[in-house]
Amino acid sequence: MFISDIFKNKKPISFEIFPPKGELSLESFRETMIPLAKLSPDYISVTCSAGGTGHRDRTAMLAGIIKNEFGIEACAHLTCINSDEKRIIEDVECIKANGIENILALRGDISPGGVPGEFRHASDLMKFIDDDELCLGGACYPEGHVESQKPDDDLIHLYGKQQAGAKFLVTQLFFENERFYRFLEKIRKAGITIPVTTGVMPILGKSQISRMIFMCGASLPSEIIRILNRYENDPDSLCKAGIDYAARQIEDLLKNGADGAHIYTMNRPEIATSILEYLK
Repeated sequence: MFISDIFKNKKPISFEIFPPKGELSLESFRETMIPLAKLSPDYISVTCSAGGTGHRDRTAMLAGIIKNEFGIEACAHLTCINSDEKRIIEDVECIKANGIENILALRGDISPGGVPGEFRHASDLMKFIDDDELCLGGACYPEGHVESQKPDDDLIHLYGKQQAGAKFLVTQLFFENERFYRFLEKIRKAGITIPVTTGVMPILGKSQISRMIFMCGASLPSEIIRILNRYENDPDSLCKAGIDYAARQIEDLLKNGADGAHIYTMNRPEIATSILEYLK
């Protein structure tokens, strides 16, 4: 099933997971999947390794397990900045061979010491794939991409993704819903009409927040800062408060214009479980 078709009937709740680090352990992956599958998400996306390097076929393989063994629609991430056309053709063939029909097409990060290859933007990747047997999704950035020089640069690139064949969008994480609502109004006025599902990552610790701010440029609302200060020396309470904040964030988003919610689970099923229990 194409993910774009899911949006026609409901506001999907979906999860993101990443391949196990180090040597691939299918046992540990299945252990993660069992409780996630019980939650009946509308689909699950599988990320690439950092920088899109190394074990690239594991993304397709794990997405195949999600779909073929657990019966849940899957979406394979595919990055292009470090690849040539030959490699992309091989990756797409691998994805299709595992029975996957959905790809989240991303530029990705340049490998350390590397230089961009034949693809400079995610839209270049989408144009190159151009396959009626696949549904392509893209990323979007409610607070702007960290590399964007001007505010309108993001709009231009986002419209280009829609023109290149993207059928749905997944946002970068954010913590302040009003920023998403302003972003959504802006892109709709610019003629970007495809569904937008919101990426939400619960706060689990200060070090995690520091990494996210550096990598994504996400801003912190006052409530998050108060949570971090209140539970600075109480990791368990901080985690619980972070998950509660994410659940309330998703509830508000689904009531006020978001087309779906994409939960960054960090391979911790208890996060998704707690959020869905709250939403029920």
